[in-house]
Amino acid sequence: MPPFVVYTLITIASVLAMEFVAWSAHKYLMHGFLWSWHEDHHKPHENDGFFEKNDRFFLVFAVPSFLCYLFGGLYDQYFPLLFVGIGISIYGLIYFLIHDVYIHQRFKWFRQLDSKYSKAILRAHGAHHAKQEKEDGESFGLLIVNPKYFGKRIKSK
Repeated sequence: MPPFVVYTLITIASVLAMEFVAWSAHKYLMHGFLWSWHEDHHKPHENDGFFEKNDRFFLVFAVPSFLCYLFGGLYDQYFPLLFVGIGISIYGLIYFLIHDVYIHQRFKWFRQLDSKYSKAILRAHGAHHAKQEKEDGESFGLLIVNPKYFGKRIKSK
């Protein structure tokens, strides 16, 4: 198999794997011992400023990506790690665009999309935020949505 195909597959696999890493981190870390960082994300925001403590997780997830870029770029035997880092970065961009831009409208770049999938993402995330405490949460992922969130109606604002 040509190297560019292998590296493309590594990148795609890394993007896909990150959904499971993010789900696990959200469920067990953010709603676990790192709740103090994540809690403000579940509370109403009025005049709190632009940043949340929860934004620290962008830096936390950037560290493994950076290390993959570093070691993959510096050492020939670890070169495939470069593409793992690229996959983590792509997932980070997807997460930012869907979670911060689309769902929470922290940037007014685009409004509600009209597909069943995009509406299901909104419903699932809304169900997650319906709980303001760390226990008894649901819908910890972002891209993989439980089928129960498809087909329901979203209330108009």
